[in-house]
Amino acid sequence: MEMLFLFLLPFFIAFTLWLGSIILDKAGFDRKLVFFLLFPVINIIMIWALAFTKWPNLKDDVDQF
Repeated sequence: MEMLFLFLLPFFIAFTLWLGSIILDKAGFDRKLVFFLLFPVINIIMIWALAFTKWPNLKDDVDQF
């Protein structure tokens, strides 16, 4: 069971980083910010910060708050 976990863990991490980079790209942020997901406390802070900042790719007629 432990070997299965160690085998699948890199794929899960790579998949999560790939999905995060797509989301950041569509929101208009730099894809490099996805690496903050790897750090335990910083990832939660970054998710909150991105949730409450103005997204560069949103249209002007969309009310963000």
